Amino acid sequence: MKKNKIELITKKIIKSLSCSIVIIMGNMTLSHAAVVPPGTQLAYKQEIVRNNGSEPASLDVHKVESDTEFNIIHDFFDGLVYTDNKGDIIPKLATSWETKDNQTWIFHLRKGAKWSDGSSITAHDVVFSWQRLLNPQMGSPYGSYLVNATVVNANDILTGKKQAEDLGIKALDDFTLEVKLDRPVGDFLQMLAHPVMVIVSEKAIKKYGDKWTKPEYFVGSGPFKLSEWVVNEKVIGVRNPHYWDDKNTVINKVTYLPLSSDKADLNRYLAGEIDITLTIPLESFASLKKNSGEQIYISPRLGVYYYEFNIQKPPFNDVRVRQALSLAVDRDIIANKVLGQGQKPAYTLLPPKTGGFDFQQPDYASWTQNQRIEKAKSLLNEAGFNQNNPLRFNLLYNTSEAHKKIAIAVSSMWKKNLGVDAVLQNQEWKVMLDNKYQGKFDVARYGWIGDYNSPMSFLNIFMSDSTQNSSKYSNQDFDKLVIKAGETNKKDYYQQAMDIFTSDSPVITVYYYINAKMVKPYLGGVYIDPRGYVSTKDLYIIKH
Repeated sequence: MKKNKIELITKKIIKSLSCSIVIIMGNMTLSHAAVVPPGTQLAYKQEIVRNNGSEPASLDVHKVESDTEFNIIHDFFDGLVYTDNKGDIIPKLATSWETKDNQTWIFHLRKGAKWSDGSSITAHDVVFSWQRLLNPQMGSPYGSYLVNATVVNANDILTGKKQAEDLGIKALDDFTLEVKLDRPVGDFLQMLAHPVMVIVSEKAIKKYGDKWTKPEYFVGSGPFKLSEWVVNEKVIGVRNPHYWDDKNTVINKVTYLPLSSDKADLNRYLAGEIDITLTIPLESFASLKKNSGEQIYISPRLGVYYYEFNIQKPPFNDVRVRQALSLAVDRDIIANKVLGQGQKPAYTLLPPKTGGFDFQQPDYASWTQNQRIEKAKSLLNEAGFNQNNPLRFNLLYNTSEAHKKIAIAVSSMWKKNLGVDAVLQNQEWKVMLDNKYQGKFDVARYGWIGDYNSPMSFLNIFMSDSTQNSSKYSNQDFDKLVIKAGETNKKDYYQQAMDIFTSDSPVITVYYYINAKMVKPYLGGVYIDPRGYVSTKDLYIIKH
């Protein structure tokens, strides 16, 4: 998903820094549930308040596209599957599934699953949900998601050439589902774990129309259901007694606040009005680290921050220029000094453990920065740029204090080490996007958060025919390997594709995103998944 700004744990704390910042990694149990350690005394009142950052545009799954909505939808609805804290696929509404070829899939639904109104969730609801997502009249921002998943006839239905009934999904009976794809897709299950793939109630939507997400009509499939919604003030969810795994839920009420200001978020937290923040302001991090380090929770996020080249524009059509500029960026300084919240230097497009894989890093990742700079000087000189003919270009970033700080640091590195003049330009997000997709840029700041935990969610945006490929990068060998990797989900194909991409350097990867939140010490079970979601169902309040 596109990110226009830096967005700033499971069972066990695996490491505590000297400043007492808690670093959390994914190693909880396989099931999603509130796992309360033996002997823990729980508070009588199990209610929490979370900041969600903005007012949700809607809670209709098929009308939204950002984390503002998906953070809540994640608590209010279930999909067929989900990923656990180790990145493995686990059952949700589907108890089991099978495929012989990664192309035809059979899913067996949980027979005891009910909607929040007490009615049964069936395979017919799944069919309805997928068809509705693709409905051209719905105009879902994620309408093309099933096209990317290669579900049979998805593209023709989305473009109005075929009817919803032609989609490659059907209910064999009330609790058995068949899905057919155009070609084998090795990471299909990972794609199903995205919040846009949750199941919605056909009965409720047909009965109440657009009003179905109002508290009085709301019907959900998750551990919580909508109780109250006061625009620009709060969204309240209460425990859903009909949820199939309600016995493993502890929290009875969750309130989501729409505070867009990081400072307001922090101030309300410090005043005891919020239990978990959305992020941590950069300018407050040092003092918080010193005085409240045990309340700072950091975890990896499935995303990468990078600078993108306009490859069709000289001299960026010369790979030597791109490689030189990439080598001269001191990623350690950016991650550890400019940001300093736990971000990690990025030498490849794929964040660590993407899809559960460990990928080999490029050789220069183990070099000293001086070695990188010497190689960069040599490459730039070969390309014809030196003291007598210095390289000059514009470095575009969208308005943000953090983006500005990073751009200043990177341009200073280029100037000091290579004699390169990068002129900083900042534009509002929408303006920058328009210019980027129109090719009106030299080098531009960008970033990507994976829609699902698979290398495909990163690699496919750089395929030659991708509408999201604003760098205009094109390499047929890369394309073939990405297609092969998507069919097989094999590490070797991903590695080969990534190696080609890294060598071609259409982008300068700078650092991997993190989740950074303030969490009250009495809040247990906190885990932030690689995409940034926190399951309220996992949480519990310790007596304090």
